[in-house]
Amino acid sequence: MANIQTLDPATEIVELLRAEGNPLAEVIAGLPYYGPCTCTASCNNLLTALPGSSGSSVIQLERDGVDIIWLSLDRSRTTITDIEVLDGRDLGPSAQ
Repeated sequence: MANIQTLDPATEIVELLRAEGNPLAEVIAGLPYYGPCTCTASCNNLLTALPGSSGSSVIQLERDGVDIIWLSLDRSRTTITDIEVLDGRDLGPSAQ
């Protein structure tokens, strides 16, 4: 398994979802990107659907027992509406 420093968030999400046998791993590459959430200056969410699309379901992905990414799902739980990065990694200019 690759070190967290060498994985981009999408690759890491796919790896972690596949390890759990979650079929959402296969939709990651096709998710649209609407940019970072602008609700607050410190928000760490990357939008993959229009704001307000999320339901109440969240998938918590962890590495070594620590949550590193939360995936919010739509109301039908069939697609990811936003990705919250919890581990403090710098997403760089590609997140803008």
